[in-house]
Amino acid sequence: MLAKREIWKYSDHGKVWAGKYRNSHNLLHWHPDCELICLERGGIDVFCNGKSYTLAVGQALFIDSEQVHYMHATQSDTVLVVLIFDYNVIRFFAERFTLACPMLKKDYPIAQTYRKLRTVFTEKPPFYSAEACCEIENLMIEIFRGEALTAKEKKYDKATISFKQLLEEINLHFRDITFEDAASFMSMSPSYFSRYFRKTAGVTFSRQLNFVRTDEAVRMLQSNPDLSVTEISDACGFGTIRNFNRIFKELTGFAPRDLPADYVLSERFSYPSDRAFDPTLYDCELIESSTAKSE
Repeated sequence: MLAKREIWKYSDHGKVWAGKYRNSHNLLHWHPDCELICLERGGIDVFCNGKSYTLAVGQALFIDSEQVHYMHATQSDTVLVVLIFDYNVIRFFAERFTLACPMLKKDYPIAQTYRKLRTVFTEKPPFYSAEACCEIENLMIEIFRGEALTAKEKKYDKATISFKQLLEEINLHFRDITFEDAASFMSMSPSYFSRYFRKTAGVTFSRQLNFVRTDEAVRMLQSNPDLSVTEISDACGFGTIRNFNRIFKELTGFAPRDLPADYVLSERFSYPSDRAFDPTLYDCELIESSTAKSE
């Protein structure tokens, strides 16, 4: 659940990507693009814009540009239809409004639009990129007409910018940063910061920090087998061996020296947010794609 900024690359398909994921499970992240997901099979939980949602088969959810989110499948063989598109495709009507609730209340032809896009991307008729944008635009107009709307808040408000910067600070200074440091960085009182962080990230500050430290510990154990557990604990900022062993076992299921060589922390990330990354986790499989990818 470690938040990073994703940069989406659309390859030769203009401003639209369509695909399906099996057992989708990704990191807390955000991107300037919009994302529309629809559950085809199984079950999935989604955290978006400060709230958690559970989708049933056939239900859909719209993630607006810049909204912090993550998701994880709750059943085996879960299949998720995903449409990702440039915000500019819907800017003319989405600039002032967004959905009051990301989870859609009514049924829309998302599956039909997905099949149409797959056909368009496969056959590539003249002006197919423009056609793909029109398909998305028409679908989103129908959704915006059918769902309750709310005025869009200022996109780059100070608190949002500071929060995303704070996530980078945690990544860079995880060994020494404290709760008090983070609250001061956000110019908030400790009590208000605690509530704000949990609402915005979906986890507490201490759990977020523990994820970052444990992720680093996993990589150090795998790449530096000669280091002692004490050295790794100190390098990652755990304070005491007892604290390190407790948190490491809680998050990984293993004692540090029993960690499998190929283990991957399920909430893992590697790069600061000014570099591109793929938020999709190792246990998530892309089963259909229009060939675009995050870079």
